[in-house]
Amino acid sequence: MNTEKIFNPATDLSRYDNSWYNPGPRWKIIAWFLVNSMVLNSFLPIPVWCKCFFLRLFGAKLGTGVMIKPKINIKYPWLLSVGNHVWIGEGVWIDNLTNIVIGDHVCLSQGVMLLTGNHNYKSATFDLEVAPVTLEEGVWIGAKSVVCPGVVCRSHAVLAVGSVATKNLAAYGIYQGNPAQWVRARNIKA
Repeated sequence: MNTEKIFNPATDLSRYDNSWYNPGPRWKIIAWFLVNSMVLNSFLPIPVWCKCFFLRLFGAKLGTGVMIKPKINIKYPWLLSVGNHVWIGEGVWIDNLTNIVIGDHVCLSQGVMLLTGNHNYKSATFDLEVAPVTLEEGVWIGAKSVVCPGVVCRSHAVLAVGSVATKNLAAYGIYQGNPAQWVRARNIKA
């Protein structure tokens, strides 16, 4: 099958225009880029209180008891709200082009990606699209998993290792695969 003729017109990135998108002042974005690379995206043993200090300084809303491991990336802290006793594992990438809300007692395991941006593949100009992500209380996102734009992970849902959440996850559901599918209910013993 000759796919070139089927999919014309072609993508034209020379016409890409995201001028409508403004996450904040240029100076703030540049300053955060420098701080993020030296403090959060570092293998150095930077104390958690120091990481939290800089996140709050740049507008993140952080609860108490937040654990932030080394080598993480946060795009724009002023678009981030994190609850109490949240764990953020090594290599987590919070790509928050718009708001991300993380509830209390959430665990983001190693290498998790929270994505709020995408591109319209049906548009010749590959238009930017953004949608918030919400992780409610007690959610666990397994290592190397991806939560896509617009997804809400309801209370205590689990996204298993290496899975991709493209749709909302129900409360107390365990999901696995790409795209993630419901596997069974999560039963928590007291």
